[in-house]
Amino acid sequence: MSIGLFAKWPEPGFVKTRLAEATSAEWAAHVARAFLVDTLDRLATLKTRRVLVFAPPDAAGSFALLTRERFDLLLQSPGDLGQRLAAFIEHELASSEKQVVVVGADSPTLPGSYIDMAFDCLSQNDVVLGPATDGGYYLLGCAGQLPPIFEGIAWSGSRVLAQTVVRIRAQGLRLALLPPWYDVDTLEDWHALRGHIAAMRAAGQDPGVPHTEALADFR
Repeated sequence: MSIGLFAKWPEPGFVKTRLAEATSAEWAAHVARAFLVDTLDRLATLKTRRVLVFAPPDAAGSFALLTRERFDLLLQSPGDLGQRLAAFIEHELASSEKQVVVVGADSPTLPGSYIDMAFDCLSQNDVVLGPATDGGYYLLGCAGQLPPIFEGIAWSGSRVLAQTVVRIRAQGLRLALLPPWYDVDTLEDWHALRGHIAAMRAAGQDPGVPHTEALADFR
């Protein structure tokens, strides 16, 4: 089993561009870094192979310092998101991993139990998806072999999940579905995240995202 975390180095102007449009490139980069650090800390507790699939190439040293040897580092392949996902999954399956799960750093509060559930689902299914509320997916998992579901997708749009499901059904693959969760890409998403964190605190729950929570009072 392996889990891959796809991430860009939080350089102003290159991350969280929709959030940056409503705030600033610098603020968006602060948010991206907080999400990344919190997600690394949460995933580091998983008892499985952990891989940080990173970009750009010259950020390898910075990522190495951030991961503190808790993750293997693998450079993202060229191409669109589908090509990069496919390349990583194929790499892991060729390395004798039987189950591969991929997530991003846009859902810092994603419950760890959902990832455990994804691996459980892959024992009896070919693909598992975690549907995101924006029409994409926050998690993708595959078992056994690379499914042909990454071409012809309008990446970063609201039809990613629907188009992916069409390809899964066309191939006759066994699909498992996780509960919906949310990504944080826009200022509205950021406000929703702040509300969620505040609600968890009020209910006596630890959100488990200290770096993100430290920013929550500023916007």
